[in-house]
Amino acid sequence: MSDRKDRIGEHLIKLGLISSDNLEKGLKRQSQVGGKLGSNLIEMGFIAIDDLLGYLSKKFGVPALNLFDIEISREILALIKPEKLRRLKILPIAADDNALTLAMINPLDLDAISDIQFTMGKKIKPVAVPSFMMDIAIQTVVANPGTPLIGASLAEMVTLGQGDQLPSLTQLLQYMVKIGGNDLLLMAGTPPSLKISNKLRRLSIPALTAADCERYIRELLPFYDWEKFSKKNDFGIGVGFPGLGRFRVTIYRQRDALAAAIRPIFDKIPALSELNLPSWLSEYALKPHGLILVSGPAGHGKSTTLSAMVDIINKEKGCNIISLEDPIEYLHKHKKSNISQREIGRDVASFSEGMRHVLRQAPDVIVVGEMRDRETFEIALRASNSGHLVISTVHSDNATSIIDRVINMFEPHEQHLIRMMLAESFLLSIAQRLIPKKNGDGRILAMEKLTNSSRVRKMIRDGKTHQIRSQLQVGGDDFVSIDISLATLYKKGLIDYEDGRLYSVDDQFYRDMAKGAA
Repeated sequence: MSDRKDRIGEHLIKLGLISSDNLEKGLKRQSQVGGKLGSNLIEMGFIAIDDLLGYLSKKFGVPALNLFDIEISREILALIKPEKLRRLKILPIAADDNALTLAMINPLDLDAISDIQFTMGKKIKPVAVPSFMMDIAIQTVVANPGTPLIGASLAEMVTLGQGDQLPSLTQLLQYMVKIGGNDLLLMAGTPPSLKISNKLRRLSIPALTAADCERYIRELLPFYDWEKFSKKNDFGIGVGFPGLGRFRVTIYRQRDALAAAIRPIFDKIPALSELNLPSWLSEYALKPHGLILVSGPAGHGKSTTLSAMVDIINKEKGCNIISLEDPIEYLHKHKKSNISQREIGRDVASFSEGMRHVLRQAPDVIVVGEMRDRETFEIALRASNSGHLVISTVHSDNATSIIDRVINMFEPHEQHLIRMMLAESFLLSIAQRLIPKKNGDGRILAMEKLTNSSRVRKMIRDGKTHQIRSQLQVGGDDFVSIDISLATLYKKGLIDYEDGRLYSVDDQFYRDMAKGAA
């Protein structure tokens, strides 16, 4: 095999593409870190990809292809089973009724061509591909079945790790930011993974060990935070990296090993229009008092919506804003308002502890990163009834179930009073989902709203909150369901029909609303 590598190197020397010194250094690096000779020569700057492609085209007498410049749909990739791709070192590129374009490391491999031609019943058009590109492409396809292959992402992966080497934490974060990843997941037994538009994609690099995870996580935590985590086994923190920005880091234990979820936090607080939030939301954010609740699954933008509303208040009103966050994500500057941002675990022990003393801090607006317990809810209700605006997120399935969740946190003998307080203080409940865009370029927000109209207020007082959804599903000024929002996005051609169904609450209602455009 080494003779063959030397022969390839000699050919490149004869063509004037590299020098003997370049070849010697390339072979030395290959013996140290592994990988393919072509990949090492490109990494070391000794040869350009276009020059390598030109060499391959001349050698095999067929076109050569740069996999980093193309995209392959999941439908094309599904034409050949992953195990056959890996065994034959091939990749389907394009197909029509008569022919299949097949990327190959060795386009003269007649056995492989005959195999695919017999299976597919199509003429095979072979193209040459550098072996290092093919390796990373096949690894990516096998690790992420059912997803398209994006060439630009492959190019970035080449820089992340070679052979048995793992990329640095900074490299992983840079890659996530560059391709627009929503979360970086570090877990023993699997390669570092990214969530992109709600889908998990594993990087084509070695699986992490427990020691690898601990090394990455120790790099994220200062010593005093490591001590806190060691006692709790769950820990959240905001971390800044120069030149990259801030990240929300959640660290936990699983199977006696460390794991982490890392999410980028953008410095600029997005405007409502950038988030696909309606302009009327600013009217509620500027109300003098009352309760605004934002719900939705983790990772679907609740904290960003909260920050957008806080930024509106900060720019438009002169008031005192106190926020309790776990951890602090967006850093707000003092504009017209004063803002105190308190981080759970650093500035205050817990949300409930922070809420106990918040009214002594002269707040006009109280922002609660998440209401998790009865005491926090009770203080929030009392504050919103006594002239303060309270904005918070809640884990709830939809905008209507929040009401029952709040009430059911209290003892039966307290629930009548809580209903009365909620009927008076409640302003707005919104539930949101981030849906993959139809063109694959990120996600778009679908939103459900419930406002405290006279009929909603009466249902809350009368203990008929379970009827809100069924009575108001058709929509109106006071209620717009997530199903209507999803159907509207589908009709505008912004999302796929099946993605809308996946996130709908009432499947049949969504289908009835969307079928006019189907």
